[in-house]
Amino acid sequence: MTSGLKLEQAVGIVSTASKLKGNNVVTNIIGAILRSILVWILVITPSVILTGVVVENSMMVVLIAFLAALFTFVEYFFKYPSIIEFRFAAPFNRHRYITILAIVTSLSLMCKGVFEPTNLTLTVKHWGDVLGNAIDVPYSPVRLIILMLDANASIELVEIVRTAAGLAYAISLLSLVIFVLLVRIAKWPSKSGAFNVWVNLPLFDPTGGGDVLVRLKRDSSINIIFGFLLPFLIPAVVKTATDLVGNLTMDDPQTLIWTISAWAFLPASMIMRGIAMGRVAEMIEEKRRRAYAQSDAQTA
Repeated sequence: MTSGLKLEQAVGIVSTASKLKGNNVVTNIIGAILRSILVWILVITPSVILTGVVVENSMMVVLIAFLAALFTFVEYFFKYPSIIEFRFAAPFNRHRYITILAIVTSLSLMCKGVFEPTNLTLTVKHWGDVLGNAIDVPYSPVRLIILMLDANASIELVEIVRTAAGLAYAISLLSLVIFVLLVRIAKWPSKSGAFNVWVNLPLFDPTGGGDVLVRLKRDSSINIIFGFLLPFLIPAVVKTATDLVGNLTMDDPQTLIWTISAWAFLPASMIMRGIAMGRVAEMIEEKRRRAYAQSDAQTA
């Protein structure tokens, strides 16, 4: 009788584990699909907003959106990511996604306003003008990206680029401020549970040699420094390259939107990564300190 009960309990445990595993698989599939749809929306946003304004190769946009969505699905479906970092430390990637979506959407509405003015597009363009003129000072990132244009660029194009750069740069700065508050006040990622360095930092090898804490702090500093320098370095590199292979034209709204978006988002993303890695290093250091204190207390 006892052995029969034990057998039934064992079967029940196996059945429950199987159901939980099945639920996890379904959850992973749904989450991966939703995230791939969000990436799809991001890629096609300029094309949707600018419909009827510019002529473009819609098939190319659909192909790029499909590839980006497929990559996202694969990354989030499998248990261990290969490239995407901080996958299990929400809301890091959500915050980055909202940032790039806000930049792309704002620039698309601004370009839409040039051809088909509405209350919304004119409001976005107005704030872009205000921010662009405020940030456009000597040696500023906005001034450098304007100098990246061809010397024969029209005044209208210069104004549009200034507006787009000011708007995108302001959004990226606001995003950084919000993320710093998220880390310092909300204590990210402590509330997300145990932080696994291996699955959240797939590009960082904890066994690569040397103290993990030292390497995390070093990589954090490198990311923050390069993040601050990139808005200044990108225009210089592009200007040098275009002098060799030809001038970069931003007359096409799609080129303008994605160029300015990348210029504003990539540095902000690098700084966020640096701040996040620094926060992880602080958590490891604090855990070590508690472990040493407990060891000393037990020894005493």
